[in-house]
Amino acid sequence: MDKSTISNNGQTVKEKINAMLPSFSKGQKKLAEYILENYDTAAFLTAAKLGQKAGVSESTAVRFAMMLGYEGYPQFQEAMAVFLKKRLGSVEKIEAAAGDIEQSKVLSYVLNADIEKIRLTMETIEPDAFDLAVDMLNSAGHIYIVGVRSCAPLAEFLGFYLRMINDNVRMVTTNSASEMFEQMLPINEKDVVVGISFPRYSMRTLKCMEYANNKSAEVIAITDSRNSPMSLYSSCNLLARSDMTSIVDSLVAPMSVINALIVALCMKNKERVVQKLEELNRVWSDYQVYNNDEINQLDEDLFESLRKIEE
Repeated sequence: MDKSTISNNGQTVKEKINAMLPSFSKGQKKLAEYILENYDTAAFLTAAKLGQKAGVSESTAVRFAMMLGYEGYPQFQEAMAVFLKKRLGSVEKIEAAAGDIEQSKVLSYVLNADIEKIRLTMETIEPDAFDLAVDMLNSAGHIYIVGVRSCAPLAEFLGFYLRMINDNVRMVTTNSASEMFEQMLPINEKDVVVGISFPRYSMRTLKCMEYANNKSAEVIAITDSRNSPMSLYSSCNLLARSDMTSIVDSLVAPMSVINALIVALCMKNKERVVQKLEELNRVWSDYQVYNNDEINQLDEDLFESLRKIEE
């Protein structure tokens, strides 16, 4: 393997790690996990300190750098620092650009940026992949949804509405990868996992997708790029733009894709969805969860939406 080619082919350290992740040993994967989750600090650690933080030896850290194509650990550390500098520079530029916007124009600036992300997502998302995802979810025995950090609201939103269609929807949660595996222990080939992750990618989500793939379950990735590590273990990729408008990642386009999934599944299960909502309405009425006006409005909105879809 030509190491000079690897180190000079334009890939960043993170891209190299993501590309080579399946071939790593157990110790190398621990290093990769630590670096991807703590990139800002890993760039400044010595080989000994990085190994200590990741729970491996100093020599493992040095060999890891050479496996990625660098002459030694100092060159690897320098490459991380260069990428980090560029990343911080980009953030500073974004903040500066946002700072030049008049307060009265911030709303229109952000909304127009989000509209553009949705437009770009419409141009790049593959209809066949979307249809495949709908069919996979519709025929799933159990559906496991994984999304942590800023992606947690997307996962919760998807799970909330999928429970209208499938009683066996499980949200894979907590901050511990080991506890996530405990929740996914019963998974099998009849089940589907939806992994949602955008930069900075979550190693916990990736591990769950790897586990599901190893258990022969179907895996759907909702992510930003074909180069995303989430695509390593997925059988279906739904790509949505999530570029920064400021220092905050925009999740408007991913939410729109999730909305579309929900609508498509409701179309396939209209009778079941209506039956579930009617049952909920009876419970809400019996226990006075909402007032009658709100419940009636829910009924009217739902039935009107389904009627329009049929037309």
